[in-house]
Amino acid sequence: MDAIDRTSGNDAALNAAGGGASVLAGAGSRQHRTLWHDAFNRMIQNKLALGGGIMVLLIALMAIFASVIAPYPYAKPDFTAINVGLGAPGHILGSDEVGRDFLSRMIFGAQVSMLVGLGSQVIVLLIGVPVGAIAGYAAGTTDTILMRFVDVMYAFPQLLFVILIMAWRGPGLTNIFVAIGITGWVTLARLTRAEFLTMRERDYVLAARAIGSGPWRLISRHMLPNALTPIIVTITFGVPQAIFTEASLSFIGVGVTPPRPSWGQMVGQYFTFIQSYWFLAAFPAIAIAVVMLAFTFFGDGLRDALDPRMQLR
Repeated sequence: MDAIDRTSGNDAALNAAGGGASVLAGAGSRQHRTLWHDAFNRMIQNKLALGGGIMVLLIALMAIFASVIAPYPYAKPDFTAINVGLGAPGHILGSDEVGRDFLSRMIFGAQVSMLVGLGSQVIVLLIGVPVGAIAGYAAGTTDTILMRFVDVMYAFPQLLFVILIMAWRGPGLTNIFVAIGITGWVTLARLTRAEFLTMRERDYVLAARAIGSGPWRLISRHMLPNALTPIIVTITFGVPQAIFTEASLSFIGVGVTPPRPSWGQMVGQYFTFIQSYWFLAAFPAIAIAVVMLAFTFFGDGLRDALDPRMQLR
């Protein structure tokens, strides 16, 4: 009996050791989870955000490959097919008053919207983040001076300020980048400043300062990476605002230079034909609404996905 008990005990010990080894092996083979990995998993579970992201990707691909996708150049007239309706041979979405294919102009119009939306946010990022970072890190007199300048900029109505700049600089795609960029950075600057003020007294910043890290290293290696989440979300929400601003500028005639098409320009050009050729104004307006909704859904889902507290809700 003693021999049997010893044998059973040895078997149990071996089984326990094997189980422990399997647990360790499983732990070693388990994929390392990061903030971005968890955010991606939460993102794909959000149906609206996933749909918005797919729509944004499709519109971006359409803008990139517009010259390949479009059946005609956007400025090519066809005098044998002037003001033809929907479903006409060779012109699925009809044509305008000089015979230009409307589908081609819609596709090329996506280029302007995406270029303005993304290009202007690059300028916003280059201005807003440094101003907010310096104000939040330095605090004191520097913070006061920079924030009073931000308050002055914030007091101007953005759209009116953009119109004034465009009236001074003249129409054109580059001028739209500049006008929207230099008027739209104040929100990002205030957000970045708030994040940096919060992090100034965090333990990891105090520890890095104690071991001799300079201001540049503290900002670039410790503070800015931890402020990326709200910055990315703000930039994402800024894209549809920039697209709507460009549409407003093109609608009143101070946007892109004809004959290059823009959805806002097309709405402003063709809204007088709304009773006879309704699609000339309706389709660009619908396209603006779709791209703004897509970016809004995507930005909303991105904000929820990058917030670690969402995992606890």
